[in-house]
Formats: sequence, C-alpha cells, structure tokens
Amino acid sequence: MPSTERRDVVIIGGGHNALAAAAYLSRAGLEVEVLERLDVLGGAAISAQAFPDVDARLSRYSYLVSLLPQRIIDDLGLSIRLAPRRYSSYTPLPGTDRGLLVDNHDAAATAASFAALGAGADAEAWGRFYEGTQRLARALFPTVTDPLLTRSEARAAVADDAVWDALIERPVGETIEGTFADDLVRGVVYTDALIGTFAPNVDATLTANRCYLYHVIGGGTGDWNVPVGGMGAVSGELARAARLAGSILTPNAEVTALSPDRVVTVRQGGSGGSGDGATERRIAADHVLVGCSPQELARLLAAGGATADDEHGTACPDAEGAQVKVNMLLRRLPRLRDASVDPAAAFGGTFHINETWTQLQAAYDAAAGGAVPDPIPAEIYCHSLTDPSILSPELQAAGAQTLTVFALHTPDRLLTEGTNDAMRARLERGVLDSLNSVLAEPIGDLLLTDGNGDPCLETKTTRDLEHALRLPGGSIFHGDLSWPFAEDGADLSTPAARWGVDTGLPGIFFCGSGAQRGGAVSAIGGHNAAMAVLESR
Repeated sequence: MPSTERRDVVIIGGGHNALAAAAYLSRAGLEVEVLERLDVLGGAAISAQAFPDVDARLSRYSYLVSLLPQRIIDDLGLSIRLAPRRYSSYTPLPGTDRGLLVDNHDAAATAASFAALGAGADAEAWGRFYEGTQRLARALFPTVTDPLLTRSEARAAVADDAVWDALIERPVGETIEGTFADDLVRGVVYTDALIGTFAPNVDATLTANRCYLYHVIGGGTGDWNVPVGGMGAVSGELARAARLAGSILTPNAEVTALSPDRVVTVRQGGSGGSGDGATERRIAADHVLVGCSPQELARLLAAGGATADDEHGTACPDAEGAQVKVNMLLRRLPRLRDASVDPAAAFGGTFHINETWTQLQAAYDAAAGGAVPDPIPAEIYCHSLTDPSILSPELQAAGAQTLTVFALHTPDRLLTEGTNDAMRARLERGVLDSLNSVLAEPIGDLLLTDGNGDPCLETKTTRDLEHALRLPGGSIFHGDLSWPFAEDGADLSTPAARWGVDTGLPGIFFCGSGAQRGGAVSAIGGHNAAMAVLESR
C-alpha cells in the first residue's frame, strides 16, 4: 500500500472547468493537483490533428463558445479571442432552390429573405421574440458566477412576466408554435432547444426549455462565437493560468477510486494510467472537485468502499446523448441549390439542414421508435471562414475549408457496443445524404484526402464519446441541464448548495458539466466550485 500524500484540493479530470477551478484555487494559495486520465488536458475542449499528415487543427468535440463569462477571462488573465460571426444562420427550404438567410448586419436583407419564402409576417415576430430572449440574457447571465438566485428572485430580475412564462413556465415549443406561422422558421428557432437534448417539439418535461435557455443567454446576448486558434486555445490558456498560479497538472493519471472521506486512489504513468510502468498513488485532500460525470463519481465512490448511505447524494438519472458529430476538410465550400446565396454567407453562420418544424418532430418520432431518422436533421458550422489560423498556410492558400456537422435526434438508444461500428457508418451516410439534399454537388467530391489516401471525414457517435471522454451515454452535458437558479424553498445553507456544486458529500463538489450551471464551454462550473471551496474554508 503506497503512503498517502496530502493536498488541499484534488481535482478529478482535466477538462476546461477543472483547469479554471485549479487556477482560481492556486491563486488563492491552495495546493492543488489536477488528475487527468488522458495524455492531453482540456477534456472535450481540445484541438486535434484529426487527419494523418494534414496540417489542420480541428476543434474535435466542442466547437463554439457563448457561455464563457468575461469575468472569468479577466480574473485569470486569459488571452482568449472569441470572433463573432456576421451571419446568424442559413436554412434551405427542403426540396427547393430557396432558403432563409439571417444576416446580423443587414436587417433589410433578412426581412427580404423571410418575404421570399412567403414568411414575411414572421420577420416581425422574429424580432419581437428575440428581444424577449435578450431580456432573459441580460438579467440571468450576469448571475451565473454568483451564488444561485431562487426562482422567485430570477423571475423578479427578468422583470417581464410574459417572457418568463413563455420561455420558462410553458413548453418553449408551444410558445414557438404560437409565435411563428412558417414551418421552416419554427424549426430554425426550436433547434436551440435540441442541441444535446432529445425531446419532442412540445416537451411537457421542460427539458428542452432548459437547453434553450442556455443557448440564448450567453454573454448577455446569446451570440455563439468562434474561438480563434480552435478550442484547444481556450483550454490551453486555462492550463497556462493554472500552471502559473502553481497548480500541479498531471496527465496519464487515472483515478480508480474515491472514498467518502476524500482519499483519491490514482494509477499514474504507463498509457492513460495503465499498462507497463504505471504506479499507484493515494492522495488525501481537504476538498475533492469532480470534473467527471455524476455517473462516474458514483462508480469511483463504489470502488472506494462507499455504502449506499454514503452515495445517497450522488444518485443520478440515466444520461443519454442524442447526437452524431462529423468533421470534414474540403477543397472548397460546396455550391448550393440556392444560387442566389454565396456559400461563404450560407456557411458563415449556422447552416441548418432538414430542420423544419415538421421534420424535427418526424425525426424525433422515428428515433423514439428505434429507427434512424430519414432525413437526419443537422446543422453545420465552418470554423475556417471566421478563423483560418487552424489551417496551415498551404491549406489556406489552396482555399480549403473545415465543416463541422452536429446531427440531432440520433440517441444513444439506437446503438450498442456490438453495433457501434456499423451504426457509425450508417449515421455518417445519413448525414452526408441529408447534406447532399440541399447542395448542388455531392459533398464527397470535395473532401480532401489524408496521408493514407482516405477522405478527411471523421464521425463520432454517442458511444464513441463515451469511450473517448467517458460522457455517460454520450451526453455532452453529463445528463439533462438544470435551471440556472434554485427552486423556492431549496436548502441553500451550505457553500456547495449556494454555488450549485453539491454532491451530497462533505468536501466533494462538482466542478464540471455535472454542476447546476454546468454544460458547454463556459468554465462556470469550475469557477463556482472554486468559490464554494474558498467559502467553505
């Protein structure tokens, strides 16, 4: 049995939230060690050379940033640039050569695009609707790095009962259906409720509402920006801040057990904490922060000898992701069936594919019944149009572009360990077919090839995400998102509860997406866990 080391704080997992927490706590003078199973820090917020011998650094998993507060950037002195996108979205009308282009810089052109689809009345409704979401954003986003408001306090802060009821109390899909008349416009608005969430168009559980809320409040505006240099630049800056503050960052260190009295067992060295050369360590800490999922925490506690009573606070529902992600590298952008729209404009924002209101419900119904949707609804963004720095000078000069596809309504229940490879191929084909249905030329003809002569095409299923990142069921949020406020009457008597990081176990706090205001690339969970530790001391 190895001797037991001591730290003020041990952090399980080296994702971007863990790095943020480490930086804050080390700056406060605490001795902090971050334990990361993989050989690279950053978790899902990394860049990678996805294709052999191709000099392109793609944001492999997470890809856009909206929820990272300027307060955290300023506190930690992070050199991070988040570039805005001129265009909000382009959505082809399926089966036609027309589409809806929303230009953030040209209201007249946007109104004309609505009118060309026969949806002119929805243009005015669009403006009113998003004025309401911005009121929510201005009121709620500044609170995400403070102790939790109660529901009543949050409602009072918004100071608009109509907006609150429409987007918080009622199913957001019901609100959208009552606000907009056009099938395509309804679908474009609703997709923000489905990124990482499997829900019908009118979701009585309000799971879709919570997803929607986080997608429209970021930065107080709801804008989604491109991280210059790729997502690895964000995690890299957080790692730099943590190191400069004195944190110990330890990759290839797999935590194998955690006792309720905060003793961590870790296998370190070898390959990912296993294999030849691995050694075992035991570290006791005053506080343990958990950057992994609630499901992984429960597993570690069981391995650490926890009883059912010890684990009562960590009980967690099943988590299920509902997406497939496809990364591509192209010789150039594809031509559209809609020749009136420049591909650089169409792909300059979010490019929606087969995401009308009707198509989204049909896709949900198919997947809920155990079938792969046909067509698969999806959306695309092109990092390299806004930030070409992720490509080598040679690729830039040749006109190459990246495409990232995030497909909806492909839940983990459609896969098993035994069928994952076959389903990956099937889902990839379905995504490409869906995209080709709105293009004037096959996307496959534009793919660059890697050093092995294979197309620059990479597909990640929910099962792949679970294998690579231990996301339960491939859930990118570690489970369903929670409201960014506490319910009235909730017990907020402890720092962990006040900051939304409570696991139910003393001194063990969530610091990642499992935190109450976790999810997406925000560092909010890490910040709030650090504040809870400092308040506890």
